[in-house]
Amino acid sequence: MCGIHGIYRFDGLSVEPGVLSAMGDRTRHRGPDDEGSHVDGQCGIAMRRLSIIDLAGGHQPLSNADQTLWLVCNGEIYNFRELRSELQGRGYHFKTGSDSEVLLHLYDAEGDDFVLRLNGMFDFALWDARRRRLLIGRDRLGVKPLYVLQDTQRLAFASEAKALLALPGVSAELDRQVVADYLHLGYVAAPGCIFKGIRKLPPATLLAVEDGQVREWRYWRLPERVITDVSESEWIERVRRQLDESVCMQMVSDVPIGAFLSGGVDSSAVVGLMARHSEQPIRTYAIGFTGGEAEALYNELPYARRVAEMFSTRHREIVVRPDVVALLPKLLWHMDEPLSDTAFITTFLVSEFAREDVKVILSGVGGDELFGGYRRYLGGHYARRYRRWPEWFRRSASFAAQRLPADRHSGLLNTLRLAKGFLASAEMSADERYRSYLQVLDRQGVADLLLDPPAGASDSLSRAFAAAGNDDELNRMFAVDAETQLPDDLLLLTDKMSMAVSLECRVPLLDHQLVELAAAMPASIKVRDGRLKHLMKASLADLLPDDILNRKKRGFGTPMGAWLKRELAPLLKRLLAADVVQSRGLFRHAVVDRLVADHEANRIDGTDILLAMMNLEIWSRIFLDRRDPADVAAELKSYVA
Repeated sequence: MCGIHGIYRFDGLSVEPGVLSAMGDRTRHRGPDDEGSHVDGQCGIAMRRLSIIDLAGGHQPLSNADQTLWLVCNGEIYNFRELRSELQGRGYHFKTGSDSEVLLHLYDAEGDDFVLRLNGMFDFALWDARRRRLLIGRDRLGVKPLYVLQDTQRLAFASEAKALLALPGVSAELDRQVVADYLHLGYVAAPGCIFKGIRKLPPATLLAVEDGQVREWRYWRLPERVITDVSESEWIERVRRQLDESVCMQMVSDVPIGAFLSGGVDSSAVVGLMARHSEQPIRTYAIGFTGGEAEALYNELPYARRVAEMFSTRHREIVVRPDVVALLPKLLWHMDEPLSDTAFITTFLVSEFAREDVKVILSGVGGDELFGGYRRYLGGHYARRYRRWPEWFRRSASFAAQRLPADRHSGLLNTLRLAKGFLASAEMSADERYRSYLQVLDRQGVADLLLDPPAGASDSLSRAFAAAGNDDELNRMFAVDAETQLPDDLLLLTDKMSMAVSLECRVPLLDHQLVELAAAMPASIKVRDGRLKHLMKASLADLLPDDILNRKKRGFGTPMGAWLKRELAPLLKRLLAADVVQSRGLFRHAVVDRLVADHEANRIDGTDILLAMMNLEIWSRIFLDRRDPADVAAELKSYVA
């Protein structure tokens, strides 16, 4: 685990080692244990290392015996032992015990298709000196991020965008073409990036530079064929077996390892399976909040405690009322890009807490996408029932729904919020209904908000829907999630917030073999009669009790919407004040004011769009105004003093 970066010069000039070093300095937090680089004329690759496997011998860059192949790799290859044994049988000699070294010899043996043999989370750069060829790539699901900058002189890459800002002649500029997409979804989906001139390499993608020519291609996609001739009992057994294998495989480590535990189905399953494969008690970490009703809705500590006791883990809890004002600038600097998902705050806090004991953590991220765990996956189920009602009743219900209050931080108001969202979308097509559940602000709202909205630009959800060829509605939604929210929101924040404290976070539920299994599963057994995760829960019935399997779903975030109405209201008002909005030249202030007023009056739950705008302003102060995050934090704290 580390951060990688490098440069290929089209003009043939030699890469300057000092530039590589400056790039690495920006991502020291990703690899505080070691650093290394290799320059061969027009190409230079480098890394910052967090030592996890082969602590003494895993220094990078790695090379083959005759030093014609050089590699830097960020992540973990979980099947490296099997690949290593196979390659040794084919005559290859290994110089280290590092999992990354298998990439060198596998590339030599099988060419670019070697990546299909890897089971892991990774991004890498491989310099083939024989062909004067640079190859970079990213894992199938996009667990590890990779940013690319290309101009007439060079192609550069890095695990974090801020490293590319260290390049001569590069400065931070806002890409106004992606702002609409950001406000629509609350994050920037690949290949987009908030920085002008920088893009994200999409998941499961390879990029090669040879003879000055750049070629990019996708090497893996979710399978589209749904298997219908397998019994439910056989599916249960297949899922149970693959879950166990995925968790066991990802427990390999030469340093202490632990697990995040919320008490939800996914994290509880990971902890339970880890306990089966460990002779020592598993270390588990949970986070909760202090305060009133809003905070209580996000406090999952009793459930986490229940699971910890079941599996006799070495359990630690942290109860927080985070200093959000001080945290936001620091965390947005680490994120590189603004986002509206408050899970980045909780993920950082629990990562910082776990890093006191361990270097590696396992997370349950991905289970809801694979097995149908989100309420939005029930939209089609309830829409079909709703359409059986008389048209006059549906019209009346839709009219009444527009006047319902909405607030996710109260039990009753959250129920009304969900009902309001469903009734507003029940008559839509499946794709547009799903969009309505995912969006932070609808497309017309974005156009009204922006001073200069893009004309006819295709948004990332439209592209994802167009690429999703599956006729199975639930699996089609999964395919869209796997192209958008999963890699560019959940996995991105998981990577950036854990690596901010030099913690490696693994996601065994996104093992690609388990993902392929879930993608081939019929929707009718993933979600049955309104029961989310039906098949997954059935496969875990021998591991987890009913009160954990069937507990109410709660997201891993913060009660930000309530805070924006209370203690953070002054911060909201100052960051979105008329003079601030007008000076940035992005938003219509009258629309901003209306959104704030509607949120405060519970006419809408504006948590996500308000935070999206606030975070974009904080991000702008750090990157566009070139201010230190600590300086920005001090300014924000003065707003709420």
